[in-house]
Parts: sequence; structure tokens; C-alpha cells
Amino acid sequence: MIKTINVKDGETDGLYKYLSSSITPRPIALVSTINQNGDKNLSPFSFFNVFSINPPILIFSPVKRTRDNTNKDTLENIKEIKECVIALVNEEIAQQVALSANEFPSKVNEFEKSGLTEVKSDIINPSLIKESPINFECKVNDIINLGNSGGSGNLILAEILKIHINEKVLNNEGDIDPLKLKIV
Repeated sequence: MIKTINVKDGETDGLYKYLSSSITPRPIALVSTINQNGDKNLSPFSFFNVFSINPPILIFSPVKRTRDNTNKDTLENIKEIKECVIALVNEEIAQQVALSANEFPSKVNEFEKSGLTEVKSDIINPSLIKESPINFECKVNDIINLGNSGGSGNLILAEILKIHINEKVLNNEGDIDPLKLKIV
């Protein structure tokens, strides 16, 4: 027996669940942003990947909340200040990252709530995440709105300006060792 979902005919119940559990594995991006008032935000995203090497582009997609069709703070911050830190999530920080996924009011600093440590970035405003094995300082080149209803994505194209790699995840040749990286 085959389950068929006709998306074009409006069969979208459970679509997020089907897509997010079938398109795997997907790494988790932990994104650090800041708004014009200096309020910091930290949030994980599973819609994330690398899409270009020259220029080096990472993408992630904050989706609109399905219950009230509002934007997440990450998207609102990026609209104001077109910068972000995209950090990788490994097994060691998975629990803390899960805490940062809770929906806090905009002025609440998820670094404090999650117990993760802020580190000043070298060239952009949002903070690096000390515990992450790899942090990418990025400028946002584009935001592509993919729809206007709850569950619609907003594709963020972020150009990497600087990479910070914890040497603990490198092998003897200086390359990243996936077994040491332990990405979630």
C-alpha cells in the first residue's frame, strides 16, 4: 500500500512532519542574530545546508508560525541587521540547543536561557557560540519569501565571511573529522 499526498489539491495536513522526517539527515543550524535595539536571539533551524562555495553561501529557512502566522525573531532581526552567525550543533550541546528552541519573548536572550556562552564575533555584530565546534560569521545577501501563510518559509542566503573551527574536531592532517564533529 502507498500513501499519496496531493499537495496541489490542498492536502497539507501533516506536510511538515512528512517533509522533515523524510528529507534526512539534515544538520541543525544554531543561528545567532541581533536587532537594532541590541536584543540577542539564538534559535535552531533544521531547514539548513550549504549551497555554494564561490561565493560561500549557507542557507536556512525560518518558517512562519502555523498557529498565528507570525515571523520568528530570527527573521525579524535579520531584516533589521543583515548579519548572522550560523553555528553547527553537535551531540555535546544538543540539550542546550533544545532549550534555545523554546519560544521566549523578543527581549529574552536565549544564550542566557540555554546556558550557551556568547563570544564576540570578529567582524559582525551577532555573537559566536563558544560551545559550537564550528561558527560561521555571515552577511545576509538575500531573503526570499516563499509564501504568506503559516508554515511558509523565508529562505535566508548567508554569505560566509569568516569561519571559526575548534581544533578538537580536526584530524592529524588538519581536516575536519566527522567522527570527532558528532553533528546532530
